[in-house]
Amino acid sequence: MLVHPQFDPVALHIGPLAIRWYGLMYLVAFTQFVLLGRWRIAQRQPGQPLHGFTGKDVEDLMFYGVLGAVIGGRLGHVLFYGLSYYLAHPLHIFYVWEGGMAFHGGLVGVLLSCALFAHRRGVRWLDLMDFVAPLVPLGLAAGRLGNYINGELWGRVTDVPWGMVFPQSGSALPRHPSQLYELAAEGLLLFVVLWWYSRRPRPTGAVSGLFLVGYGLCRFLVEYVREPDDGFWGPLTAGQALTLPMLLAGAWLMWRAGRKAD
Repeated sequence: MLVHPQFDPVALHIGPLAIRWYGLMYLVAFTQFVLLGRWRIAQRQPGQPLHGFTGKDVEDLMFYGVLGAVIGGRLGHVLFYGLSYYLAHPLHIFYVWEGGMAFHGGLVGVLLSCALFAHRRGVRWLDLMDFVAPLVPLGLAAGRLGNYINGELWGRVTDVPWGMVFPQSGSALPRHPSQLYELAAEGLLLFVVLWWYSRRPRPTGAVSGLFLVGYGLCRFLVEYVREPDDGFWGPLTAGQALTLPMLLAGAWLMWRAGRKAD
């Protein structure tokens, strides 16, 4: 029987400062965003959206995205998955380094921050989101790795050979290592698909739509083996219910892009 390694959530100490693995995963996510973004900008041809952007523009975009992701992700976690706890412990809302970020809230935060960036730079918001979408999955993979290191967001009880005991769950029964499933699906697999799809110019909104559909499908399916964060909303988990609007919006964007391409 596999048992979660029980990693120390603190990667290293520098004097009184404790640097946690979860925080380092965010650093990895933001770094790869800048590096891949710079590469994609360098490949832009005249006439393509965002041609003329520089590496500095990518760094500025990341700054907007970081604010949106952190603020939106944290508020989403508080509102969707732990409102009663945070009402009783309001200062813990700011303990971001301990984990507790909701992707759906982070997505809303990023969409709004990118809308502000696009307005200030005079570019179309959907063109910007098509550029951003392929840069996101590897950051999601890093986040899921942080979840696994922390031993949080474990899966449901299972009898599969690779089932893993998570002592933090308070149970000695093996569970699906759902963090690793999500790392592989919505992280690595989605990155490969989006990177391949976005190599050629696509109608505006197509890449963004594919991201929403791809992430939505991966998350919706993994929720069947992931322990629900906040119980069930009718027949669906909270994660599945929050993912449905993403799937619908992504399908609509791809349909709209297809019609414009005809």
